[in-house]
Amino acid sequence: MKIYADNAATTNITPEILDVMMTCLRDNYGNPSSIYTLGMNALRAIERAREQCARAIGAKTNEIYFTGCGTEADNWAVKETARRLRRTKGKTGIITTNFEHHAILHTCEALEKEGFEITYLPVDSEGYISADDVKNAITDITAIVTIMYANNEIGTILPIAEIGKVCREKGVVFHTDAVQAVGNVSINVVEQHIDMMSVSGHKLHAPKGVGFLYSKNGLTLDRFIHGGAQERGRRAGTENTAGIVALGEAMTIACNGIEERAAKVAVLRDKLIRELSKIPASRLNGGMNSRLPGNVNMSFIGIEGESLLLNLDIAGISASSGSACTSGSLDPSHVLLALGLPHEIAHGSLRLSINEYNTEEEIDYIIETVPKVVAKIRAMSPLWEELGNGNSFERFAPLLSPLE
Repeated sequence: MKIYADNAATTNITPEILDVMMTCLRDNYGNPSSIYTLGMNALRAIERAREQCARAIGAKTNEIYFTGCGTEADNWAVKETARRLRRTKGKTGIITTNFEHHAILHTCEALEKEGFEITYLPVDSEGYISADDVKNAITDITAIVTIMYANNEIGTILPIAEIGKVCREKGVVFHTDAVQAVGNVSINVVEQHIDMMSVSGHKLHAPKGVGFLYSKNGLTLDRFIHGGAQERGRRAGTENTAGIVALGEAMTIACNGIEERAAKVAVLRDKLIRELSKIPASRLNGGMNSRLPGNVNMSFIGIEGESLLLNLDIAGISASSGSACTSGSLDPSHVLLALGLPHEIAHGSLRLSINEYNTEEEIDYIIETVPKVVAKIRAMSPLWEELGNGNSFERFAPLLSPLE
């Protein structure tokens, strides 16, 4: 049996989206900047996709700017907003959290080298912060607040509407990386007081290499790439027409029927959590409240995440340990360390991210397989042996899953 359970890293292109994309590649291959029919048809296809993306999040069509990915959208929003507000208003402060995706953390590190002051808000042991945490951190020099909508590793959903309201009252630009959230939770950028938002297509069954930045009308969005007049003069480069068309279709499909789909997936998620928590010396990372419907993140004392992934792969299960962008690193996840976990627990993490295409039969196979793999690795683990084969881990007891 082959089971794909790493949808937070990337998703498959579904047949209906692939059909739309292939039709575009075949029929709308003209350059959208050209004035002849083939070019104008490609431009119309792009603008139709822009309307689809805007409608899905309650935005206006001219507030959508297509990008190459969510990371690019993050860079564009945070860097150019911060630089503009320093230039025009002397604001040099940026507020974020300590468990953001590296697309934000590394962007902030780069801006720190330019002289910006970065405030990293700590999350609690389940990965949450409150709107009051943000409110108390905002000062007169704060240019932008950037806080992810939902965490990519542990699935916690943050109180974005409340945070957005605080930022609006304080007159501070609010950006959210919603790469993991779009299609999993209902988003309305107006009702939730979101000024800027990043989205990536390959998390939504669209292809890799396309995303978009939502930027509220009234904000000055500085040019990010020079060289042409594409994206209303702000992002040069010939458009990825087929990718954009696929993204528009993906947004429409993903944002219709969210509640029904999320409820179905959450049942499978809860079954996974309940059964995997029966493994001795295990821990659920992230809380059960306000959690993405398809996210399961567990830690198992006495194992290494890399060994776990390789053995699961042999058994036919594709999963991850930490975020996909750092899966080649032996360092423990910065997200798990931000929860206050010691390295011994953070190293042994497993993220299973499922969606509506996963079946109960697949979930049962995962539940059957993971305990066997954990036991196999523990039998060879010096740490597990040091802990008396699980009989002497009192120092970790307060951190273990209450569901155990």
